[in-house]
Amino acid sequence: MKTLFAALVLLMTVSLLLPIQANAQVELWQEGKHYKIISDTKTAKPEVTEYFSFWCPACYRAEPVVKQIKAQLPEGVAFNKVHVNFMGMAGPQAQNDATMAMQIGRALKQEDAMNGAIFNYIHRQRSVINDLSDIRSIFVVNGVDGAQFDKLAKSFSVRSLVKRNNDKLAEFREHVSGVPNFIINGKYQATFTRDMTVQQMIDLVLWLTKQA
Repeated sequence: MKTLFAALVLLMTVSLLLPIQANAQVELWQEGKHYKIISDTKTAKPEVTEYFSFWCPACYRAEPVVKQIKAQLPEGVAFNKVHVNFMGMAGPQAQNDATMAMQIGRALKQEDAMNGAIFNYIHRQRSVINDLSDIRSIFVVNGVDGAQFDKLAKSFSVRSLVKRNNDKLAEFREHVSGVPNFIINGKYQATFTRDMTVQQMIDLVLWLTKQA
């Protein structure tokens, strides 16, 4: 009898705690402070889109956080990277070439590795990218066949990926004044405050993927 009573008490306690915890999380993330609503509609499927630039120091430093976000996303939630071309640290052509290079890495199924190599070339080696030939050299040094790089750079599939990247940038350009920038489900824009921990940033993104 005592065992049954204890079980009932535990069940009632858990039942009471669940709504309290849910409400606490809702209160933790406040519209206008931790996120903005930038659209009346959302994407058909949940997704997280990071707008970034290889030339952005903050984007470079955010890469470990991005890796953790991707690792903690539930099954069925897509993660997309969109490269921007409005940074003042490099010319438009170099930035457009970097966008193409990211798509070549994606086509090779080596996107993360090649993105990391480009970031390191700019921020660790302090080297300058002038055009696609410089990025080709980065790929070759990291094990990609030069002829394959050239072939993909001219391919319809890569050019289609570049167009998709630029269309995605144009769609939300008015909301993306700086990078890194995270837009979730095409409706919510995350705002990371100085007092947030890395895990809180991740939790905010995960929470936004579940919002209506």
